[in-house]
Amino acid sequence: MDVRTVTVLGAGTMGHGIAHAAAASGFETRLYDVSAAQLERARDTIAGIFKAGVDRGKISASDADAGLRRVTVTTGVGQALDGSDFVIEAAPERIELKLGLFADIDRHAPRHAVVATNTSALSITEMAGTLANPSRVAGMHFFNPVHKMKLVEIVRALESSDETLETIDRVATSMGKDTVHVREAPGFITTRVNASIGNEAFYMLMEGVASARDIDKALKLGLNHPMGPFELVDLVGLDTRLSILEYLHRTLGEKYRPCPLLVQYVKAGRLGKKVGKGVYDY
Repeated sequence: MDVRTVTVLGAGTMGHGIAHAAAASGFETRLYDVSAAQLERARDTIAGIFKAGVDRGKISASDADAGLRRVTVTTGVGQALDGSDFVIEAAPERIELKLGLFADIDRHAPRHAVVATNTSALSITEMAGTLANPSRVAGMHFFNPVHKMKLVEIVRALESSDETLETIDRVATSMGKDTVHVREAPGFITTRVNASIGNEAFYMLMEGVASARDIDKALKLGLNHPMGPFELVDLVGLDTRLSILEYLHRTLGEKYRPCPLLVQYVKAGRLGKKVGKGVYDY
């Protein structure tokens, strides 16, 4: 299928990053959110990413301006979905929010549109089952920050068609991403491994094995990780990580039980960079 228009549902950290990647790759891009203020912040952030690319010599000023012009923001979900070829759902990791957006997709998007969800752990098959044609749905898991991270996990749900997976792969490749294909399982590849590492790091911190900075330093210098587990969780959001671990605990068992210290941090409102404090203060 020829994709010309990409709609991104959700203008948070992942949503605006995906919208930037789509627009920078030549797709007409619609970015939807219920919050006009969030959309304004997202557009400013996208403009900032383009500007940084110009400053580093990665993109010309004219291409950056053209890319930004390809982004349309709207609080109208019907307007965002009408006539769109390709939809990427990028709401927070709460199944009720995602199912609500899938109901909107079924009402407003064209029947030919391919539908991808950026979930990092939740059941794609469950979301797909709310559409009249679940074969047009699969996972398209981007990584934060989207404009720097090369990987996209493409996840086959129970009824995903080969054509759907091929279309998602072409779109991801057009965005300059490398892809891996995964059969749906809780946490896919990266989230499942990363959640284990991050949770174990919290247990070590709780037990006084080492400081957060030394645990981060050890994994960066000893295991060649680009970021330490606490630096990463502060970027992703402690509430997001806790939600993922709770889901993995329910579906995969005790080895994913969230560390009590992580639960305590979330209850204290230490959610990461987005609020100015997480494991570290910002």
